[in-house]
Amino acid sequence: MSTLRGGVAAPSSPFPVLPLRTGVIFPGTVMPLAVGRDRSVALLKTLSPGDVLGVVAQRDAKTVDPGFDDLYPVGTFVRLQQIKKVSEGEFRVVLEGLGRFALKGLTQRDPYWLAEGEAIEERNEDSAEARAIADSVREQLQVLGEGAALGRLGGSGGEPGLLADQVAASLGLGTDKEMAVLAEADVVKRLGLVVGLLGEAKVTAEVRAKIADDVRKGFGKHQREAVLREQLRAIKRELGEDDDDELGALRAKLDRAGLPDEVRTIADRELGRLEAAGRSGPEANVIRTYLEWLADLPWQKRADVNDDLDRVAERLEQDHYGLDDVKKRILEHMAVLKLSPNKKGTILCLVGPPGVGKTSLGQSIADATGRPFLRIALGGVRDEAEIRGHRRTYVGALPGRLIHALRKAGVKNPVFLLDEIDKLGVGWGGSPEAALLEVLDPEQNKTFTDHYLEAPFDLSEVTFLCTANSLETLSAPLRDRLEIIELSGYTPDEKRHIARRHLLPRRMKEHGLPEGSLAVGDEALDAIVRDYTREPGVRQLDRQVTKICRAAALRVARAKDEKPAPLDVGPPDLDALLGKPRYFADAAERTASPGVATGLAWTPFGGDILFIETSRMPGKGGIEITGQLGDVMKESARAALTYVRSNASALGVGPEFLERQDLHIHVPAGAVPKDGPSAGVTIFTALTSLLTGRRVRPDTAMTGECTLRGRVLPVGGIKAKVMAAHRAGLTRVILPAKNRRDVDEVPAEAKKALEFVFAEDMSEVLAAALEPAGEGLTAGLPLGPEAPRAGSQPTA
Repeated sequence: MSTLRGGVAAPSSPFPVLPLRTGVIFPGTVMPLAVGRDRSVALLKTLSPGDVLGVVAQRDAKTVDPGFDDLYPVGTFVRLQQIKKVSEGEFRVVLEGLGRFALKGLTQRDPYWLAEGEAIEERNEDSAEARAIADSVREQLQVLGEGAALGRLGGSGGEPGLLADQVAASLGLGTDKEMAVLAEADVVKRLGLVVGLLGEAKVTAEVRAKIADDVRKGFGKHQREAVLREQLRAIKRELGEDDDDELGALRAKLDRAGLPDEVRTIADRELGRLEAAGRSGPEANVIRTYLEWLADLPWQKRADVNDDLDRVAERLEQDHYGLDDVKKRILEHMAVLKLSPNKKGTILCLVGPPGVGKTSLGQSIADATGRPFLRIALGGVRDEAEIRGHRRTYVGALPGRLIHALRKAGVKNPVFLLDEIDKLGVGWGGSPEAALLEVLDPEQNKTFTDHYLEAPFDLSEVTFLCTANSLETLSAPLRDRLEIIELSGYTPDEKRHIARRHLLPRRMKEHGLPEGSLAVGDEALDAIVRDYTREPGVRQLDRQVTKICRAAALRVARAKDEKPAPLDVGPPDLDALLGKPRYFADAAERTASPGVATGLAWTPFGGDILFIETSRMPGKGGIEITGQLGDVMKESARAALTYVRSNASALGVGPEFLERQDLHIHVPAGAVPKDGPSAGVTIFTALTSLLTGRRVRPDTAMTGECTLRGRVLPVGGIKAKVMAAHRAGLTRVILPAKNRRDVDEVPAEAKKALEFVFAEDMSEVLAAALEPAGEGLTAGLPLGPEAPRAGSQPTA
């Protein structure tokens, strides 16, 4: 029986054997080992510390149940130093290598392996050559100095064979190379193998040192950050917070977004940059935000559109009273979108004073068709980037308002309302109105490119609605892209119906008033419209209704548990609820004396009436014009005065009237700027009334431009002006003859209540506007056989 290291006797055959998946245990070394295979666990259950067994390395680590051919022919006798049971099927042991043995065969497989073999005696252990080579190995170890273990081996003495085994075990070699050392029984040859392996280790160490030095020299700020990011990534991975999950989720989100090919190429490129950036840091955050924007946009998502025109018409009728022409234009527009194969159509622009329902019309269209509705406020926008976005080179860059709205809508065919488009400004950041030229052009918005995205997005399926109070501030190219729909305002009858059907029920619900607690009669509503509001829209009317509802709410709240009697509001109650009336029908009073005429004006907030007052005083022919008038209106006043002077004899006015008198022309509401040529007819009529002593009819208003030869030229805003006359309680309107066709746009209720007089010459205006000539006006301006007399030419 052979003796192993430490005087331990080699076990006799058959002896237990433990196959190793990887690695080799050399004699003279100690190795901890985890054991988990069923046969190995069964073996360990029969052993105790101090027992000797054999270990053999497997040729293939993946083999679960090795046979004789799956094992190397040389193994190691080991002593079991420690054994610890981790679980029922797992042990941890510490083994000490004692000596080599040659494996002859396996005699038993169940319940554990038993093998036959014999110990291998070492040769040339004490030869001078072996000791010389051992000294050389120790010198190389001192020079190599790689790791504490090798340093200790190089500085220690001992047997040459043991030195070879310990060095081989410390080099971290592969199983094949370790088996080559273990299988060599000749110590001199074994030391030769180790010398060769040390040489390879030295070269490898030098190469590693050079690479590390080069990398260390090339390390800058970005390299250090990359290393730190990788370390952070490893920490997160250990904590279950790996960024790979976030990147994978982002990639999956982009896959679901249905990006066009061009945009997908951009997204893939940015994903690669994000991976290279380490998915942290400022640049990574910018890229991640950009990719999230791409993933959130509705590249292919569309809302299910209900294009039933009857339903749209029903919803418009339900939400808005009146506005028949406007509803018809909207339905025509929707019909074009329904029939057109390319889904392109004109851009509707709703133009009118505040409070006439421009925004709510857009909401009704969206509700009727089942599409999301988003309002984009453009009032006061002065930067082009608000429309097109900022480029990503800027800190905090974001897309423009259109892309923001699309992300919020979640579909690519919503209804967008571009509100207050006439109030866009121009600042140092460019013109936002110019940026809208592409957005509102059906031929161009298919490839709208936001500066932030830098990729085209199709806006052709978006239904754009624009609102404006006036078109004067819009550039010609932008106005050319819009289909204008004018909303001039409501008649008193329409306002009463709107208050009854919409405003009063809505405010009662908002104020928590129970049904039947408040009743407002038609006469009271008419009085509110007539005496407390004089606007084209219904916002002021809504405020008055709200006041009544607040008063009713206070009455109900004070009743506590008692149910109060319903509040029945009539005209006599309005003074207590709303205060004193704000407006009066004072046209008759103000035109009671000669020299005052009632004119019609247009403003961005609707039509309005204005009074032209004239006065004369002793003087030397001077003329004063006041009322904060613009240059055009002042020129109209001078032109009217020139016409009066040139026709003084025909008007019965002495030609020397300016030689001994001064004239003063004033337009009240002097704090409000006024301009435009349409007051020429009114100024001429007021001057003629003053100088002839004939009063202007109190029920008559007029508008039109006057030339030096007395011709009456057409003006704009006829519908709004006529509606203003109707709201003011006037019954006659004098208009230029060439504006006859504009009266067709006036609501039927207003046309029925008004008498229209169309004039081509100032003689016709005077005949219709001035009261009949009294004593002292025997020679008047020739009126002609067909000239209209006062009140003789009603036209609808």
